[in-house]
Amino acid sequence: MNETRQDKAKALIGKVVNPAELAGYQDGAVVSRTLIDKKVGTVTVFSFDKGEGLSEHTAPFDAMVYILDGEANVLIAGEPHSVKTGEMLIMPANVPHELRAEERFKMMLVMIRA
Repeated sequence: MNETRQDKAKALIGKVVNPAELAGYQDGAVVSRTLIDKKVGTVTVFSFDKGEGLSEHTAPFDAMVYILDGEANVLIAGEPHSVKTGEMLIMPANVPHELRAEERFKMMLVMIRA
């Protein structure tokens, strides 16, 4: 039986989990798992293999990145930020940003749409 993304997210409700274990590393890939997907916002866990990333883009809402494992290189309006395990960075709405993995890293992305 195929579990939908929504079924997988619901299975986490009321459970204690380590979010870093929810998106495993895959060679040459970015892996994501949506934990909460509501009209008012989303919470998604990502893993990035070395050399992978998200190209420059903008979002209409602020987004918070919390690093679960490793270190991310984040550019916001061209300004570089190194964000390590246990640290967070808020990327402002409507400002170009991108993420790069010099080494593997995992992050939780929280976006509130209100």
